[in-house]
Amino acid sequence: MTYQTPEGDAAGRPEELTVPVTGGRLAVLRWPATTPDAPVVLAVHGITANALSWGPVARLLAGRVTLIAPDLRGRAASAGLPGPYGIPAHAADVAALAEALGLRDAVLTGHSMGAFVAALTAVRDPARFASVLLVDGGVGFPAPTGLTPDELITAVIGPAMQRLSMTFPDRDAYRAFWQAHPAFAGSWSPSVDAYVQRDLVGHEPELRSSCLIDAVRVDGVGLFAPEVLAAVHRIPLPARLLWAERGLLDEPQGLYDEQRLKAAGLDRERVPAEQVPGTNHYTLLIGEDGAGVVARHLLTAAGLPADRLG
Repeated sequence: MTYQTPEGDAAGRPEELTVPVTGGRLAVLRWPATTPDAPVVLAVHGITANALSWGPVARLLAGRVTLIAPDLRGRAASAGLPGPYGIPAHAADVAALAEALGLRDAVLTGHSMGAFVAALTAVRDPARFASVLLVDGGVGFPAPTGLTPDELITAVIGPAMQRLSMTFPDRDAYRAFWQAHPAFAGSWSPSVDAYVQRDLVGHEPELRSSCLIDAVRVDGVGLFAPEVLAAVHRIPLPARLLWAERGLLDEPQGLYDEQRLKAAGLDRERVPAEQVPGTNHYTLLIGEDGAGVVARHLLTAAGLPADRLG
């Protein structure tokens, strides 16, 4: 592995490293624990996100665990990795990351699409993990019929797909774009700003998202593949789902509700599911309250007391 910023620390800027995967090297962020024998959490981001989406959770964990989060291929510092893309490819990358770092009994977690990646990884390679936490993702539904791939992806992720074709004159313009997003109202912080800025590539006045449209297209369609849909029902480890009350645009209907989970056939005894009130799809991970709930569940899963957060 290649260490790029060894000055990383648990509460602030993470270490950056790379690990070998098929086709090249995967970029990874690591917030190290303050003790060498602390538990490890491996965290997977969503379809148009990057590793710094886990920054608010890392800040609250404050070094009690080592938090490791990759940039998935086709995004941010892993944008140069070639295809094939898709949920199985990301699961293979996560397994390769766990092997490269010698992980055993790590807590595996993922947000949104990352939850589907985590579920499939747990099914395919359970020996390296102790438990799984799914954050507003991982439980799927059959694909709507009669839609083109792009229409299907737009139905899943909404205006996030449009953003990938946009350009921005400077970083302030990109910041303003996100601050105007209805899901981010009242939830802006330095950690969120760092996450958003990590996504930008190119040069002024034509900055753009690092997310490759082809990767997002393949990944979005792949969420409806039978193996991916089945993974949450086959996880051989203790697992839990946290789901947001509200949706991607802070609309009242979230990705999940009791009826949708029942329709999906989720076995609530095998995978207990808990709504997190007052959160939307994004703020469940990057908002102060939502990140606190995720951090507490990760600490509990790691066998640590969760009665106080950083």
